[in-house]
Formats: sequence, structure tokens, C-alpha cells
Amino acid sequence: MKRYKIRYTAIVFFTIMFSACQTEDPTMSLGIQDMYILPRMQKEKLIPAFTGQGYKWVEVLPDGRDSLVSTEKDYIFLKEKPGTYKMRFEIIDPLNYMREEITFVVIEEQVEYRQGITKVYEYVPAPGQFVNKMPEYEPGDTEETMRRKAEENLSAVSTIGVSLGAYGGYITFGFDHTVMNIKGQRDFEVYGNSFYSSGEAKGGSNEPGIVMVSFDANMNGIPDDDWYELAGSEYYKKETIKEYEIAYFKPDPDKIPTPDNEYVYLNDTTYIRWESSQKDYGYVSKNIYHDQSYWPLWVENKTITFKGTKLADNYYVIEGGSSTQYIQQAYDWGYVDNHPNSAEDKNGNKLCSFDIDWAVDKKGNKVRLPGVDFIRVYTGVNQYCGWLGETSTEIYGAKSLHVGRKY
Repeated sequence: MKRYKIRYTAIVFFTIMFSACQTEDPTMSLGIQDMYILPRMQKEKLIPAFTGQGYKWVEVLPDGRDSLVSTEKDYIFLKEKPGTYKMRFEIIDPLNYMREEITFVVIEEQVEYRQGITKVYEYVPAPGQFVNKMPEYEPGDTEETMRRKAEENLSAVSTIGVSLGAYGGYITFGFDHTVMNIKGQRDFEVYGNSFYSSGEAKGGSNEPGIVMVSFDANMNGIPDDDWYELAGSEYYKKETIKEYEIAYFKPDPDKIPTPDNEYVYLNDTTYIRWESSQKDYGYVSKNIYHDQSYWPLWVENKTITFKGTKLADNYYVIEGGSSTQYIQQAYDWGYVDNHPNSAEDKNGNKLCSFDIDWAVDKKGNKVRLPGVDFIRVYTGVNQYCGWLGETSTEIYGAKSLHVGRKY
């Protein structure tokens, strides 16, 4: 997206018309322009050339009132709606007080933003029965080619989806704009393949994935800024484990399988071993329904490690006749692939939708973000459900909720 700036040399005639000649121009000395023109939902970072004891970024509201928006030295301007916005910047210093008036003209984007995912930055699945199939691995594929395949699977024209594997496996994606944080509204949706079983209240195939978000504060276009978890319904419960870490160990190709003598659908119960920070261990078993490698074949390391929040197991078992049913109960809200995409809460919000204002830092403190540029989803439970296999979050796309509006 092209960004426009009105530089000092381009507006010198305005200066001549409205101000007397000056020996020192405050705009040039501060390193900040008088006027900026940029599309909505795109950022402009202002970096003053001078320092002081304190700073004030003030937005002048339409009714003339001042609204303090930041006391940091640098400031990122970002707006959802087109319009003209007035701001004032002050350096608070007894020896070097400076003040600058700034006008931002926010316009509609030249090319309409897409509501769907436009970029996958990382695809790092844990072992699982759909790994190397969603997307499909081919000999010679690398981390980069698998990333591109995941991106293709999540494009608007695809319905294939992406599997994240067992606990911790993740994907990082974004849009062609900053997803705005609009107070009191849900900001984006992420779609899975969850469904309810007949006769089970919100129980069925629900494989919850935890959501994390990041704002591109350094504006380098890559997901290397701070990450924040969206605190769903289980975040503050005692059963939820924070700072959980798990390591998976690559299976020996010459390993002798250990089938389950009771359940014929498990042909290797000790297939891929894992160990966790809770001093326990277990296995991702292999079943007769998926005979490809469950280890991501483009990963050459002997171990894969993940760290995050672990939710409590969400399944229960129904024994009946010749079959055993594993019912995965949906959590209330705040997770991907946790409710059917069409399910709504009592307020009419889709249960696959998310509010950026749910963001918390590592200590669980609320964080106010103006928007997010990167979204990460990872499988949030570590459980194995018999013939169903490991619980793994699947993703079938996402939607930015504020871009379809015209002003």
C-alpha cells in the first residue's frame, strides 16, 4: 500500500501564506512534518529528533478538547476511519521546551483491503496424524516451502485447512492491514472444523487453540515484537498451567512398533515420545488411519520444543456397545476450533470471534493495543483420545472484521 507524505518543501507556500519568515523552522528541527497523508489502518511512526525530561502526544478532538494519547518519546499514529486529525506534540524540558502542531489526513485505501489472511509468517506444527498432510509434504520441501503451502491452504479460494499437530504446534499469520482494536467490538474471527455431537451439550470434536497477538511497533513487517495472549474463559482457572514446556523426540526410523493388543486401531503406542516441564512424559501414538510420518519431515532436529499456556484436558468417554466415544467438550469462549464457526453466544457474538482487548502480558495484566499485525494460534491441550488420536487444532481461515466498511 502506497503511503503519502506532505514534506516541508511541498508545503512551503502554505508557510509563506500563514506565517512570517523564521530563522529556524520548528518542523525541521524536530524531525516531524506538519502534515501527513496516509491510508486508514496503516501506521505512521513519529520519531522526534530531540529528547527531554518528558513528552506529551495530544489529540485535539473535534469539540476542541485535548485527549492525551501517549507520554512516550516516539508515537505511532493509526486510525480506522478516514478524516482529518489534529495532534500536538510537546517536549517537556525546562531548558529545551518544544511544541509542534501536526495534521493527519487519513484517506480510504486505494485498493480495498482483503478480509482474509494474506500472509503466513510461520508454520511450526507439533507431531500429529494430519501433519505432512495438511498441508501435504513432498520430498525436498523445506520450512519455507511448507510455510508457502500453509499460506495457500488458508487463502480465500482454499478449503483445505492447516493442522497444527499436538500441543504447542503453531501458525503465525496476518492481513494486508493492521487489524484495528475497536472498543466494545470483536475484531477478528478464526475458523476451525469443530462440531457438536448429537445429544451432547457443546460436546463433540472441539480442539481448542490459544490465540496470541502482536503489534508491529518497530514497523519492520516481521513478527519479532512483544506477544500477548488473548485470555479466554480458562485463562484464570487453577487447572490452567502457565509457562508449560514440552519437548517431542524424533522417532528412530528403525524403531520396532508397539501395537496395542486390545485396540487394533493403534499400531504403535510408543511412536513419538514427549516430556514436559511438569516432570511427566507420554507418546503421540500412531494409528491405522494415517500411515504417513507424524513428525514434520522438513525438520532435521532431533527434538522440537514448545512453550506456552496449557489448558486442562477437555474430553470424556462414553462406552457403548462395540465402540468407545471420545467427546471433547467446548470451553466457554476465547479459543480457536473450540465451537462450530456458526455458533454464537447469548449476545449474538460468534464464538469464533476475538476481541483484542482480551490481551494480557506474561503476568496476566491487561494490555491496551491500538491494533494487531500478527496473530498466532497454537494447540492448547495435551491429550490423547484413543482412536481419535491426539487433540490438534485445525485452522481453515480468518477474517478481519472492520475492513468492509466505507465512510
